[in-house]
Amino acid sequence: MLTGKVALVTGASRGIGSAIAKSLAREGAFVIVNYNGSKEKAEAVVSEIKAAGGDGVSLQCDVSDFTACGAMIENCIKEYGHIDILVNNAGITRDNLLMKMSEEDFDAVLNTNLKGAFNTIRHMSRYFLKQRAGSIINISSVSGVIGNAGQANYSASKAGVIGLTKSVARELSKRGITCNAVAPGFIETEMTEQMPESAKEAVKQQIPLQRTGKVEDIAETVIFLASEKASYITGQVISVDGGMSI
Repeated sequence: MLTGKVALVTGASRGIGSAIAKSLAREGAFVIVNYNGSKEKAEAVVSEIKAAGGDGVSLQCDVSDFTACGAMIENCIKEYGHIDILVNNAGITRDNLLMKMSEEDFDAVLNTNLKGAFNTIRHMSRYFLKQRAGSIINISSVSGVIGNAGQANYSASKAGVIGLTKSVARELSKRGITCNAVAPGFIETEMTEQMPESAKEAVKQQIPLQRTGKVEDIAETVIFLASEKASYITGQVISVDGGMSI
């Protein structure tokens, strides 16, 4: 159980982030549901959390903005006293073949997916160090582990998240702070629902378990990493992908 813990989940207004936020709340954590542009969806997540007996708030912040991240975290510490769990889930895609990819699309993905994770960790680190405790969980991707055609920017950002995770784990572990990454595979979300059935079936053929994953599969892994059961695990990348990265 995570009773008494405060968790900040970035990009938590939908999909995997929403599932993570609701699962953390179900385990007793007070959840700060971060969003950038989807205010109504974020507030709907908070409403679901409260309806299920949990507690939380929604909070707007563009995680790619270093200064805004600092202000968000400082305000959260002042308001709630502490943050114990940081989940870096915020991410965007701007898929295209490398020879057609614009610099703008490359930068946008790296700024949100990789720099956004750096921004939150950078500002949270001094509070975690003072507490001599904290759990950081970064959401990477199977694309960051094995690469993916048409996703040079996304794959690079998610591979960067893995390198960031390992470095942070080495730097902060002496103060009892853990940092791990979860690398989802093909997960059923709003984004994947828009894919043609033929495309979905083609992806399934690449998955040893021959099926897609659910957002709950990722959320349950995050719950484990945030709990005392994972207190001796740090610097690791846990692939939740049905075997795609074997």
